[in-house]
Amino acid sequence: MIEQILAFFTLDIIYLWLNFGVLPFWFVLIFFPQSKICKIFVTSVFPLLILAVINVYLIFQIYKTGYNLLDNFNLYLGFNELKDLFLDKNFIILFWIHFLSINLFCGSWIVSDSRNFNTSKILIFFPLIVTYFVGPLGVIIYWIMRIFLAKSISLYD
Repeated sequence: MIEQILAFFTLDIIYLWLNFGVLPFWFVLIFFPQSKICKIFVTSVFPLLILAVINVYLIFQIYKTGYNLLDNFNLYLGFNELKDLFLDKNFIILFWIHFLSINLFCGSWIVSDSRNFNTSKILIFFPLIVTYFVGPLGVIIYWIMRIFLAKSISLYD
């Protein structure tokens, strides 16, 4: 029975589940940022814990197949090495979890920080959408908005 379940969770299925799995978190972040559900389930460590467990599971499964995880460090050697890494599905899925986690964390930070300034959910709608697609750009857009909301510039918090 367990072998059948493990056989079902291929990289392609996990990829689909990851993409659909983060959508409810983003939906709550974008449309209900001031809700208690958002505070408890989305801006907490809960979604990152789920993604971390999936990441550990995948690292274990990939390691069992003989994939050398140390080869991932080749991405620092040059652009061609990075391009070669993206030819491997194992690297792509690990990278994708990293991407989803960081963007979700950034979106959660935007919502948490906007609560401190009692910012309208309409104002943070655009930065959250941009953060979903292009994480750092959305954070910068929010940071620029935050300068006007807080009436001060802070490079750290």
